[in-house]
Amino acid sequence: TLKSFWIRKGSAFSTAVARPETELTPDMIATGSWRRLPFKPYNFSSLGLPPACGHLHPLLKVRSELRQIFLEMG
Repeated sequence: TLKSFWIRKGSAFSTAVARPETELTPDMIATGSWRRLPFKPYNFSSLGLPPACGHLHPLLKVRSELRQIFLEMG
């Protein structure tokens, strides 16, 4: 089986890679340039990164150390 394809440049062909904007700045709002810029679409259904493990508050650490000292003393 022999397959062949014809590849042509489409209407959206460009040699430069255009990066969409990710943030809306106050300058864009003031000048109105945000109307002409392409923006990256937001994915509201993504889960994101899980939060890192928490840590004890410093006063709770001191309290638990003092409690352990008093328990060892009887």
